[in-house]
Amino acid sequence: MALRTEAESWLGTKGTDQWSDPETGGKAITKWRASIDEGRAWVVVASDEEVLATVSRGPVDRDFWTDDDRPESALYLYKLIVARRAGGRQLGARLVDWASNLAALEGRDWVRIDTWRTNGGLHAYYERLGFEHVRTESPTHRRSGWLAQRAATTLTLPELPMPVGPSQRGLAETPSPTGIGRPTSQCTS
Repeated sequence: MALRTEAESWLGTKGTDQWSDPETGGKAITKWRASIDEGRAWVVVASDEEVLATVSRGPVDRDFWTDDDRPESALYLYKLIVARRAGGRQLGARLVDWASNLAALEGRDWVRIDTWRTNGGLHAYYERLGFEHVRTESPTHRRSGWLAQRAATTLTLPELPMPVGPSQRGLAETPSPTGIGRPTSQCTS
């Protein structure tokens, strides 16, 4: 949870209200803990065992995606957070590429995200990674709702892959996500 706390503070310095609402923040933390408990969260760990980044996958969020979106055709990516000390290493882009590879291996067509509606900088970041804005939804009980997707075959940094497969610790020059939560859910290296 330290990454989330650090990200909240950093976002506050960037002029966005993302993750600033204690009510929605509490609900988000509860969901995130569930994804960890269910083995749907991964971390990138430095050689000194410090967590550098995290990402989660989850089920389709029915507040945003409908049957017309063919939800089974996509991998849904959530809670991509990179530690400030790891900024500039392109870990976020590499994790999104990792998710694209995983989606392709599962026979899915898309990687989908929903982000905070008012964070234009984050929207631009994902667009630079090849995501296309699908639409924006605004349910009254949610602050996210900017929906985007990119083809599972799209890779931003194909020359810097994070392998999808059994965990191989100790490869600091090639960081790769490691499953947290139930060990049976570890599906990355």
